[in-house]
Amino acid sequence: MGFNRHFCMTSIHHTPGAAHLLAQLQRSQALHNEGVADIEYELSRLRRWQSTRLARTHADVLHNPRYRPAAEFFLDELYGDRDFRQREQDLARVVPIMARVLPEPVLYTTALALELNALSHELDARLTRRLMAEFGFGDELDEATYIAAYRVDGDYEQRRHQIDLVEKLGRDLQRIVPKRFIHTALKMAKGPARLAGVGELHRFLDAGFRAFHHLGAEAGTFVTTITERERAILERIASGHPHPLHLEDAAGYYSDQPSIGR
Repeated sequence: MGFNRHFCMTSIHHTPGAAHLLAQLQRSQALHNEGVADIEYELSRLRRWQSTRLARTHADVLHNPRYRPAAEFFLDELYGDRDFRQREQDLARVVPIMARVLPEPVLYTTALALELNALSHELDARLTRRLMAEFGFGDELDEATYIAAYRVDGDYEQRRHQIDLVEKLGRDLQRIVPKRFIHTALKMAKGPARLAGVGELHRFLDAGFRAFHHLGAEAGTFVTTITERERAILERIASGHPHPLHLEDAAGYYSDQPSIGR
């Protein structure tokens, strides 16, 4: 109900980026309305387990000073075990203002981040229910159970799309972050954001742009490394590999990856 009042205001400033942003906010709101309250604890446990797995798979990226800020942004801000409802409420409140004062590329990139988060939440909620219904999931989760449930769920096209969104978001940030006017716009919006009560939203946007600015020319290598590893894991799960999460078991795999300074 709280979102809908703000959606109608945006017809005044209907840009493609703002429209995409609103669509993803409605999608997230629909998920909350359908109700995940009955699985919140288990869903949180699943997301925490997956965050740990991602940190293990990309440990070399996280431990590299050049790549760490961007890796932490992806793992914490886009796929961490956090409640993103405040950020969504902030967005719903200020989309009409954002459409006036922020550059269109920033709006579209923000919408991509929300789309990735919404899809991840949908897939995780579905997997959580599968784990609970068929595998007795409660407090603990092991790799064998996770893989078994993942394969029963079997929504590989949506999972591939999830990784495609990660790549698209990364490429978008890589493209727009060097533009000076983007940083100027975010800097100018900091004070008004705090006054409007949307400091969490500004912090999120600023974290993403700072992380990719820190990457500099290495942004492409970062995005390629993350997405190629995740695609390899997904295809190993789909093909029935006995240990799909352990890429280090694949002879020569890491040596074929872009250099992360190992």
